[in-house]
Amino acid sequence: MPLPFQLDHVNVYLVKDDDGWVIFDTGINDEKTKTIWEQVLGGPLKGERITGVFVSHHDPDHIGLAGWLCARLDVSLQTSLGSYLSCSNISLSPLTCQTETYRKFYLSHGMDEEAATVVGGMGREYLNMVSTLPETFRRIVSGDEIKIGRQKFLAFSGDGHAPEQIMLYCESAKILLVADQVIAKITPNVSVWAEQPDDDPLDLYLRSLRMLQMNVPADVLVLPGHRLPFRGLHRRCEQIIDHHSERCDLIYQSCRQGTQSVVDLTRILFRPDLDPHQMSFAFGEALAHVNFMLASGRLRRSVDVNGRLRFAAV
Repeated sequence: MPLPFQLDHVNVYLVKDDDGWVIFDTGINDEKTKTIWEQVLGGPLKGERITGVFVSHHDPDHIGLAGWLCARLDVSLQTSLGSYLSCSNISLSPLTCQTETYRKFYLSHGMDEEAATVVGGMGREYLNMVSTLPETFRRIVSGDEIKIGRQKFLAFSGDGHAPEQIMLYCESAKILLVADQVIAKITPNVSVWAEQPDDDPLDLYLRSLRMLQMNVPADVLVLPGHRLPFRGLHRRCEQIIDHHSERCDLIYQSCRQGTQSVVDLTRILFRPDLDPHQMSFAFGEALAHVNFMLASGRLRRSVDVNGRLRFAAV
């Protein structure tokens, strides 16, 4: 399904059920994606029954049309508690309060007033990309065994990219619906957000990668939320782990030369010509590495004369 971002698509999957099909992830809530779904449902799936909608996590490209599809098809939503509540919380939060919270968050880490105001208002976009969720849902928990047609899927829950991101592993078919936890060639965003400024999502993410290496064979066909399917799960997990280790080393060397703000480190880690949408994710990911290094004792935090947070190597 198309997306209006630099990463211009999201993969959604159809899994054959006994008397129909299960949908895994949905695309964003816009007219273009709805039109494509109507073409699919009225074309290749005409006369077929949709038995359920599974959502991996709360990002709008994955959950955006879940409510619309469930209402249109009269089926249940199945997802994790973290995904459902995260989406509901964003949708219900007072936008003016949320925007001010984010503006102060960005200012405290060295962003200028104009940029903090623009980037701090990015949360408003989320509401336009997500249809209203069903009032009820069926919870998926890590360790659940889910039967879809003749196949049994084991549910795993990953963290770091999104709270309780659901992945489905089918041992007999040797496939892993991995959503955004592992992607070929690009690394999933792992960010700290204003609601949890001291969170350590990178630690959670790295733990989730190692969990997959321990519980899923290396030769599965990996079906990700973006880019092409691939094989070599364990190797890809190691590549991503190494990538984040290299990022931490780059931050450490920068902070050895003098104290740095998260904005300073964002400029070091990412290219300079980021739009506000990209900047929010780049900033959040830079802070995720900083918090990870604070927890391990590689960095220390201080406050400068302007009340801005700075970080130095230990």
